[in-house]
This record gives sequence, C-alpha cells and structure tokens, in this order.
Amino acid sequence: MAISRELEPVQCEKRQLRRKMALAEAERRDADARAARARFATLNKDAKTTRLEKRLAELEPRLRNSTDPEDLQAISLQQREAFYRCE
Repeated sequence: MAISRELEPVQCEKRQLRRKMALAEAERRDADARAARARFATLNKDAKTTRLEKRLAELEPRLRNSTDPEDLQAISLQQREAFYRCE
C-alpha cells in the first residue's frame, strides 16, 4: 500500500492526461493532444516510477488472492480515496 501511495501523484497526472488526450482528439486539437502524449511519455520514462509500477504489478495478484477480507477492504478504500483526491 506504501507503493500505491507513492505512485498516487503520478497515476493521478496520467489519468488527467488520458482525459485531456481523449478530449483533444475528439475536438480535433492536434497540438494539445500531442503535448499531452509527450508529457505522458515523459512520465512513463521515469525510472523510479517504472520500477514502482512494476513492483506493484507483481504484488497485486498476491493481494487480490489474499484470504484476509480486511486486506481487500483496505485496498479498496485506498483506491477510492486516491481517485477522489485526484479529481
């Protein structure tokens, strides 16, 4: 959960960039879409972020298969709070 908390600002920015890219493409604003894609690519190239995302991807299946119901509730709560903080 510490990894998720550390990645939260980056994931939030990526979510906002995806939204901007979709709107820019729908409204045919090519320059805005290109700028958002460039920023998104820059975020993906960050070594620290990539390392943390890879580690999180390795841990997620283990957490989801946990038999402790409190684990799943805590993860769900953290994901919901992160989503609403991003808005």
